[in-house]
Parts: sequence; C-alpha cells; structure tokens
Amino acid sequence: MSGDQEQSRSYNDLDIKLLWGLSAARCAFPGCREVCILQGTALERPSARRGRIAHIVAHSNSGPRSSPSLPPQERGKYENLILLCATHHDDVDAHDATYTVEILRQWKHEHEQWVKTSLAQEMPKVGFAELEVVCRGILSVQTAPNTDFRVLAPEEKMAKNGLTAHVRFLLEMGYAKVPEVGDFVTHIAKLDYTFPERLVAGFREEYDHLFQEGIRGDGLFFALQKFASLGSDEIVQITTGLAVLSYLFQTCEVFEH
Repeated sequence: MSGDQEQSRSYNDLDIKLLWGLSAARCAFPGCREVCILQGTALERPSARRGRIAHIVAHSNSGPRSSPSLPPQERGKYENLILLCATHHDDVDAHDATYTVEILRQWKHEHEQWVKTSLAQEMPKVGFAELEVVCRGILSVQTAPNTDFRVLAPEEKMAKNGLTAHVRFLLEMGYAKVPEVGDFVTHIAKLDYTFPERLVAGFREEYDHLFQEGIRGDGLFFALQKFASLGSDEIVQITTGLAVLSYLFQTCEVFEH
C-alpha cells in the first residue's frame, strides 16, 4: 500500500487514537520499536509521517493478506490495523506469504503488552522532577480557570464518557501514583497558590476543545494523555503524563461533560 493510497483512505478518529496510543507511536515489528513521529523543529510541529498504518487483513480484496469474508466496514477498524515504520510497512506488504494475518496479530498483541509493561515499570520512577516538567509544560498554555461544577466519581466519569477496558487498565496503573502527584501539587501550591486551579483549567480547556471537535470515548482519553505528555514519544514522559491525568481524573473536574 503506497503512502498516497493510505492518505486517500479515511479512518475513524477513535481507531487512529487507539492505534497510536496503545502502541506508544512505535513500530510493532519485532525488535524495531522505532518512533513513528518525525521530531519537530523550531518552525514545524512533530508529525506522524514516519509511521504507516498497515491493514492486517487487506483493505481491498486484491491486497496483501486479503480476505473477502471480512466485511469492508470492519477493515479500517482498530482491531484490523497495526502501526509500522515505513521500512517494515513496505516489507510486510511485499512478503504477505511470510507475514500472515496471524503473525501480524501476534506482533500487535505483543507490542501493546510491551508498552503496558514499560509504562508499569516506569510509573514507580516518576518523581517530582518529572512531574514538574509535565506540569510546567501544561501551564504554558494560556487558560481561563473555570471550576464551577461538581466533581464526578471516577466510575461515573468512565460511564459518562464511554471509556473501555483499554482506558481502565491505564487509569488503574496511574492511580498508584495519585498520592505522589497530590503531594507535588500541594508542594507547588505553597509557592504558587494559583497552580492547582491553572493545572485543572489547562486540562479542562483541552478537554473542551477536543469535545467540541467531536472526539469521544477512548479517543478522547488518548488525546488528553498525549496532551499531558506534551506530545512526547519518550516512555518516561508518557508515563508521567498518565500519572497527572489519572490524578485529575480521580480528584478533579475533568471528563465531566
């Protein structure tokens, strides 16, 4: 599948955010794990041009690993997509007899398990230094504080936002860090009493922006996790962003539309 062909296809926003979020924006080819985002410059933002979305079962009946039995409307869903770097994307499609549907599904599963394991291993290492980098980055966004509503319980937020087991797993991981994030917020608030309110306002503003764009469910969560991680592809910063997002999800007025 060429880059032009890929770009001509439309994917559901939720499926794309799930794919990129659960793979940590890395190639799922065994042993590769290349980051699929081009780094930004002083004049340009990072982009996803190094990554290619491959269909596990072909998008068309004549493509590699085709299977007419899979309904066309299912072929562009997250379950049938795998993220690869440009090199391995072309290699996989050129050798479809070697890289079968079963093998690609196994790669995807194993890669996503590696991401979860990496986040779990990194979470205990998140300390005040890492939290300060993320929180200061979030506060660099100009926001208008607005906290005039009731804080919903986490389970109510889960149901109200249509969040699934993908998100529940990450939140439960992040909840272990909530007390330390709370200590950090309290510590900074002693030096800057506006800090907690501005931190919540930053997330609320991004949440409202994404909500107005029509992003919902797990896709909304992964978009906010990316925001919390300052768009970084580094596991330590992704983990720190998850810790902060989990703290806000549990204790503050975020995810309350």
